[in-house]
Amino acid sequence: MREPLDFTTSVKWFFKGIIALIFFALIGILMCNIWIVYSTDDRNYYSLDKLPSNDVGLVLGTSKAVLGGKTNLFYKYRMEAAARLYKEGKVKFLILSGNHDSVFYNEPNDMKKSLMRLGVPENVLILDYAGYRTYDSIIRCKEVFNQRKFTIISQPTHNARALFLANNLGLDAVAFAAQDVQSGYKTYFREYLARPKAILDVYVLDRAKYQEAEEE
Repeated sequence: MREPLDFTTSVKWFFKGIIALIFFALIGILMCNIWIVYSTDDRNYYSLDKLPSNDVGLVLGTSKAVLGGKTNLFYKYRMEAAARLYKEGKVKFLILSGNHDSVFYNEPNDMKKSLMRLGVPENVLILDYAGYRTYDSIIRCKEVFNQRKFTIISQPTHNARALFLANNLGLDAVAFAAQDVQSGYKTYFREYLARPKAILDVYVLDRAKYQEAEEE
């Protein structure tokens, strides 16, 4: 008759199981990241000369400032890239899609003001106040703004995830890489973890929330 495991042996097996789960989770995250990067690499453009022209550019929102009030360089470089694409004739209109949690936090309006200061006319700027997540921004570009062919504007790591979502929603999207930020380690770590979530959104959850944003 098989004797029951003693307490010490049970604890050892428990921790071995936890370690195994962590190991396979890390492998899964790594494979998701490789999949998304390599499946979108040919549509993520770094050169303005090689970038195809589109009528519409989709600017993905981020906070204007970081903790302490300093300028968020991801935001600054993204706005500069969007303004450059418009001035060079690579896009004719810009959809500014971001979070608008309250009267005190309004990413689309911040982007609008910044782009106007960079010389982009107000009449080509379209504000999307319900871009709470990248998935929301992409699906709203399709469902609310009736765009199936457009240029995504963000940093290259973010672009890869946005392109993956767009491609799996049947959209003809390309992306232009805004200048990267060498010190944005926390942002890159969050992006690394967000990519598996994007795969879940597309293949498992399918729960994008797109609702009409209130006109302001």
